[in-house]
Amino acid sequence: MTTDNQSTECTVVCHVRAPLLLEPVDGQVETLQTCESEGTVDTLLLRSWPEQVTISEESPHQEVLETFERYERWADRQGVSIQPPFNERTARSSVTGQANDVLVTPVLCLAIYRDEQLVGVFPHSAADETYTATEAIAALRTGNVPTPLGTSNDPAETDEDTCPDCGGSLVNGQGVFACVDCGWTGTVRSDGQYVPIREDERSAGVELEASR
Repeated sequence: MTTDNQSTECTVVCHVRAPLLLEPVDGQVETLQTCESEGTVDTLLLRSWPEQVTISEESPHQEVLETFERYERWADRQGVSIQPPFNERTARSSVTGQANDVLVTPVLCLAIYRDEQLVGVFPHSAADETYTATEAIAALRTGNVPTPLGTSNDPAETDEDTCPDCGGSLVNGQGVFACVDCGWTGTVRSDGQYVPIREDERSAGVELEASR
C-alpha cells in the first residue's frame, strides 16, 4: 500500500467472536478479504475470540487478555477509549455463586499496523465521537489507512523509550532498540520512525558478531 507518497506495509488483524460470522459481520469480513485481494490491504489476519474471558492469571485465554492490554496502551497513548466496545465487569456463576472479573470482547474489532507498528484499534471513541469498525473498513476499501481520533495521529510521535508495538519499555543497545515486554527489536530512521529489524537481518548481525 502506498500512503503519503511512501510505501508502507499495511496489516489488518480482524478479531471476531466465534461463531458469529453472520450478517453483517460476515459482510465486513468479506470486504476486508476483498481489500486484501485487491491490494489495498497487504495482509489480513482473521482471529476468533470468546464472548467473555475471565481476568485471571489462570485463564486459558491469556492471549486475548494480552491483546486487550496492548490495545489499551495504544488507546492511552492516543487519548481515546476502547471501553466500549471492550467491557470489564463482574460476573457471578449461576452454579457456584462465585463472582469473577471478566472481559467482554467486541463482536468485531480491527487492529491496523503499518510496517508492523500498531496505528489504530477500531472501534474507539473520544469525547462524544466514535470511529466504528465499519467506517475503518470503508476507508481501507478506498486504499486509505484510517486516521484514528485523538491527539497522536502521527505514528512516529512516540516516546523514545516506548515500544511502537506494545507500548512497553525499550532498551537502547548501540542504536538497536529492544522491548523488554514483547521482544520487539528495531532501529530509528532519521525522521523518527521506528523500523523493525527483520529476522534475516537479525541473523546476519549475530553471524557478524560471531566472526569478530
